[in-house]
Amino acid sequence: MSSNNQFDNISGYHLYSEPLSVLPVKPQLLINTINQYSYCIANQDPEFKKSLQESDVLLPDGIGVVMAIRFLTGKKVEKIAGADLHQYLLHSLNESNGKCFYLGASNFTLEKIKARVNVEYPNIKVQTYSPPFKKVFSVEDNKKIFAVINAFRPDVLFVGMTAPKQEVWATKNKLKLNAKLICSIGAVFDFYAGTTKRPNKIWINLGMEWLGRLTSEPVRLWKRYLYFGPVFAGLILKEKLKLLLIRSAVEPIYMIKALRSVA
Repeated sequence: MSSNNQFDNISGYHLYSEPLSVLPVKPQLLINTINQYSYCIANQDPEFKKSLQESDVLLPDGIGVVMAIRFLTGKKVEKIAGADLHQYLLHSLNESNGKCFYLGASNFTLEKIKARVNVEYPNIKVQTYSPPFKKVFSVEDNKKIFAVINAFRPDVLFVGMTAPKQEVWATKNKLKLNAKLICSIGAVFDFYAGTTKRPNKIWINLGMEWLGRLTSEPVRLWKRYLYFGPVFAGLILKEKLKLLLIRSAVEPIYMIKALRSVA
């Protein structure tokens, strides 16, 4: 994927910066998200990093990533959370009488999701599947997953198995999935089911959704924000210094070329 008006490059990632209404149209479109935590994990996990870089669309899901783009490139982009993508696609599917499939989470969570979709978006046909809870699926596990998804032929496949498992799995298997859009949205399954509460709109609008999540789940999330936050800042600072060094080395060459052309 080449970088253009719709994408801003940050450390080799091409981040989507247009409205969701103009998403690219192509078969088996793979949409992933990146935040400061996944950026740090991907820095240590080459397979995860490759999966994010190979996304057809990579959404900037986090104020840290949005600020990093501004710091590195001077460009302003809007945060697009997985929850925003999920809501947008449900509205679109409801208008087109579409179909969506939820892969991941427990049967309990999936039943809650299905019940809520049936009430809020009655024109959508919904199917779900709770895969085995393991780090890597076996060949037989995948065969079962492919069979149930492909028999349903969803317009949108939502994958919620937490990062980096969901992104790596979706990237490896997208061509085997009979779905128009494949979206890795992780925690959105729990948010929508109501098993985990998403922070209030006030926190979100202030760009502090992370703080709302931290205060609601401090034991589980403290390391993600309080440890990896500074790690992320350090990585972005290194990236900025690298860009400045490249620029300082390249600009004299441009100056020499310009002077020669004038002479």
